Amino acid sequence: MEVEQRIAFLVEKLQLTPHPEGGFYSETYRSEISIETDPGNRNLTTAIYFLLTSDNVSKFHRIKSDELWFFHEGSNLTVHVLREHGHQKLSLGYPSPNNESAPQHLVKANTIFGSSVDEPNSYALVSCVVSPGFDFADFELFAVDDLIQQFPEAIEIISKLT
Repeated sequence: MEVEQRIAFLVEKLQLTPHPEGGFYSETYRSEISIETDPGNRNLTTAIYFLLTSDNVSKFHRIKSDELWFFHEGSNLTVHVLREHGHQKLSLGYPSPNNESAPQHLVKANTIFGSSVDEPNSYALVSCVVSPGFDFADFELFAVDDLIQQFPEAIEIISKLT
């Protein structure tokens, strides 16, 4: 199956819709249990399927919860993290002797991050589990000017993911 056909199949089969940060997603789980957090009452945990393509990145954003990423198929992807130590890369995908990839990564709460597929003409299908659960009220997208002021050394990746 060609890459474009596989992407179209996954979008239809998993009922994926466009996500505001980029890519496509479908919520697969929202805990019935809720907890009180600083921003308000949140479900204990949420989970989504998330699909990115080589031409469709996940823009730099921040949420107020921890987010676990789990790789399923396609090309490895890079989760780009902006922290006090600058730009860091988490490689998510098939581990091999030739890469530093892992099938799971954690992005801690209140971290600025985005992601991109490593290979051209490809895609990556992952799941993301957020705890406390995801709420769009806790979601913040960033403009290029905001990030360049804070992380001038990362101008290239900031320009790509904003």
